[in-house]
Order: sequence, then C-alpha cells, then structure tokens
Amino acid sequence: MFSPSRRATFLISALAVVGLLSAACSSADAEPDGGQVTAAAGYNLTADQNRITTDTVDTIAAEVPQDIRDRGTLRVTGSAGSAPPLRFYADDDKTLIGSETDFAYLIGDVLGLKVDLQTADWAQNFVRVDSGEADAFLSNVTVTEERKEKYDFATYRLDTLAFEAKKGSGISVKDPKDVAGLKIAVGSGTNQEALLVKWSEQNVAAGLAPTDITYYQNTTDYYLPLQSGRIDAYFGPNPSSQFHAKQSGETEVVGEFSGAGDSLQGQIAVLVKKDNGLIKAINDAINRTIENGTYQQILERWNITGEAVDTSLINPPGLPKTK
Repeated sequence: MFSPSRRATFLISALAVVGLLSAACSSADAEPDGGQVTAAAGYNLTADQNRITTDTVDTIAAEVPQDIRDRGTLRVTGSAGSAPPLRFYADDDKTLIGSETDFAYLIGDVLGLKVDLQTADWAQNFVRVDSGEADAFLSNVTVTEERKEKYDFATYRLDTLAFEAKKGSGISVKDPKDVAGLKIAVGSGTNQEALLVKWSEQNVAAGLAPTDITYYQNTTDYYLPLQSGRIDAYFGPNPSSQFHAKQSGETEVVGEFSGAGDSLQGQIAVLVKKDNGLIKAINDAINRTIENGTYQQILERWNITGEAVDTSLINPPGLPKTK
C-alpha cells in the first residue's frame, strides 16, 4: 500500500497523465486534468518554494513564553499533507508546501523562531497540542464554541466550505434540502461533516430523503470516486475544491457555505492549548503581517484572496455546539 503522501502524489500524477492525453486531442488552452500544479496556473510545486518572509519584531517576540523562546523553535502540527493548496507535499514527496505552511513560517519570522512542521491525522493534531508535543495546530482549523473550552484561537482566514461535483451533473447546492438523497463525501471529524449530518437530519424530519454520507481520510482520495461517479459531490474546504476544479477541468464548485453554519461567518485560526500564554504573540504576529502586506502576498500566491480577514481576532464567536 502507498503511504498517504505517496498515494496523493500517485493520484495527482495519474490524473496529470490523463490531462496530457486529453490536451493532445483538444485545444492548447484546455486546463490540465487532475491535481497536478502547472507553471501556467501560477503555482510552484517544487521543494524550492522561495517563501515570503518578513522581519522579526522584538516587541512581539518578547511575548512568546520563555520556554519556547529558550528552545528557539515553534512546533507546528497539521494535516498529513494531502490538501492542496493548503498543506500538501511538493514534487519531491517530502517537503510540505502550501498556504498553511507559508503562514506558519511567516508567524515564525515575526516571532524570531525557527518552525518545526509536524504532520498527523486530524484527531491526532489535537492530541499533540494537548500533550505538549506541538505548540500550535495550523491546518485549516475552524473556531468552534466547543473547541474554545480547551483551546485558544487566533484567526487568519475566513472559513468557507464548498460542494464540488462533476461538470454537467446538474447538481446545485444552495440550501440544506439540496443535499437530500445525494451521496456526498466528507472528511471524518470535520465541521463540514457536522453540518452535513445536521442538514440530513433536518431533511429527514421534513420528509425528504437522507444524505448518503461517505468518508475519506485524505482530501485527494475523493478525486477518482468523484470523476467516476461513485459519489455525487464532495463537501470540504473551499480552497481545496477550487484548486482541484481548476486543475482537473472536469469538476466545478456547485455551492459555497460558511464553515460556521447559517448563523455567522466561520473563521480559520491557529489553535494553541488554552491559557498557555502563546496566543497573544501569534495574534500580534498575524496582525503585523497584515499591516506589512506579507499576509496578502501569501493569499495571492495560492489564489485564496477571497478568504482574507481585515484583522486577526482572539477567540471570536465560533461554530455553535451541537446538541
């Protein structure tokens, strides 16, 4: 069996071959198939990222807890590297790249700390923070009221979720009733799963068909089932769906929703253990990058400018608790 990273790379490479064959039979302007990042699309898939950097700010660095300052390293955990353009492996299959890694390094710059990027499955990232193995969890984490009981948050992106379907499917998701009777893939333990379960229950209570929810551990695992029609749609982070739709040319985003549900705009944030003294430094670091423009450069680099925030907030209202 392939490791998660090699499986993702295999899928991307396999789909890229299909794209090259298709391009040979169609116009030169056709978009490539699959998840392969191309120079024409403006993405850099190599290990040599030439990342955006910024200067250390001593007054903000002084806010970092002494034990981390003495260590000189900020340990940042995140997903196992299969969610382009957020956090995924470069073409060497070992270097983590993407917007989330860029944000981690930029925060480290302001704080005067080297960044130690760690990877784990979704649930294990929380465990790493709980145990002290990691200082922060930065990997498309939504602020929720339940999580705020154990963790502190500093926001850096809007949380927008998307439904992705095959082109020409006729599927359009504008409100919860539109998912009735569909087979939809989602990541287990995510906020999009919680929303989808809630909507399905509401639909059943209203006499509509339930949603057939199927689960995939890694974001890229849904590519082939969606293309072959084994699932009707995928519900996940908007940046990942927009990225895949653009690169494959065979899918499209058919609905967008706030990650916090109908009541408010969800926000993505850096997560740290509650009251460990680190969140103010991270919050100030993010706001400094917003002020000096390097934050916007990362958003532009990964084509996610629509998820920009005006300022980083500490512990804003989050996704409501489920009953």
